[in-house]
Amino acid sequence: MTIKLIATDMDETLLNEHSALNPLTIETIKQARQQGVYVVLATGRPLAGVAKSLQELGLTTENDFVITYNGALVQNSASGKVIVKHTLNYDDYLDITYMARKVGVHLHAEDEEAIYTSDQNISRYTVNECQLVDAPLRYRAIDQIPKDKIWSKLMMIDEPKILKAGAAKLPDSFKEKYNLVNSQPYYLEVLNKKASKGNGLRDLAAYLNIPMTDVMALGDQANDLSMIEAAGLGVAMGNAIPAVKQIAQAETATNVDDGVARAIQKYVLK
Repeated sequence: MTIKLIATDMDETLLNEHSALNPLTIETIKQARQQGVYVVLATGRPLAGVAKSLQELGLTTENDFVITYNGALVQNSASGKVIVKHTLNYDDYLDITYMARKVGVHLHAEDEEAIYTSDQNISRYTVNECQLVDAPLRYRAIDQIPKDKIWSKLMMIDEPKILKAGAAKLPDSFKEKYNLVNSQPYYLEVLNKKASKGNGLRDLAAYLNIPMTDVMALGDQANDLSMIEAAGLGVAMGNAIPAVKQIAQAETATNVDDGVARAIQKYVLK
């Protein structure tokens, strides 16, 4: 196995406890890129929410790519050109919004421009998401939402106990229609059924003519499971949830202790 493509989650994987990049991680990724290995950030964030990290890592050329919105989009890092798209439409928006209200949880919706909410009592987790991904927040009543708007994802967000209780009430038909992933205990992301980090990684590898056996993926949360499974070498962070560690072929150090850099040094660098 020769690793030609590395896909890494960001929060609590690539980024440290301060949501920043450690110097060793930056240097190691630059070394891998200099050796011709593609390094791809696979994240729930939009492109704008990873721009700073891409700049620090030097992943901003026409030959660099990023998987955003948990696989809803695969984009070129420099131009933002969309290579793969699995999005949601207006009918999906209505369906998911009414379901969130039925099960009693807050909700917001994201496109490539902003984060939108129809909740008059805006959740603090929506505010947190706006700050995290550097996106503007817009309140719009349901009847003010344009019918031609395309959504990258919608997120049910709430206090962990409330969100867990609400998720337990979701009918099977809803779970079958959409891809539901927990990116944090207070985030339940609702995506196009075809949108996942795993599918995004497969699509990008095919675009680059790289077999999945030559792909390494690193992550820590439930939304990383699909790409850990898809990759030839799935690596769990030391701080990963048990489900990720169970399916991964290898385990590295925590995000605080440069786990991504250590895995790249061990499995990739010549």
